[in-house]
Amino acid sequence: MTLEVSTPALLFPAISLLFLSFTNRFLHLSALIRQLHKDWLSDGSSLLRAQIDNLRRRLALIRAMQLLGALSLLLCVISMVAITASLQGIAIPTFTAALILMGCSLACLCYEVWISGGALRILLEAVGQKP
Repeated sequence: MTLEVSTPALLFPAISLLFLSFTNRFLHLSALIRQLHKDWLSDGSSLLRAQIDNLRRRLALIRAMQLLGALSLLLCVISMVAITASLQGIAIPTFTAALILMGCSLACLCYEVWISGGALRILLEAVGQKP
């Protein structure tokens, strides 16, 4: 099997769009955490604490998504350099690793999306407990 430079290059648009999505999620969560923290300092509600804990997990996942995506991009670049240097023995494993890391990044995204409803569930449970 031989790789052409265009094959790893196909990941570049996907990676840039994913980074934009990850960064937007990170910025949104950061603003939300700051607001909830301010509310928690004045109120000290266990409901707010549960939401902050949920957001802490989500923030860790977003950082993992960004790191895995960045490593995937780096391996794509290494793969492309290896292809241009006619080093298929390096190009194929680095591109394979880049695909695996991108898959791990997407798996983190799926899990983060899954638990993102957790904060809403916490609020809905609190509403359900009110008389």
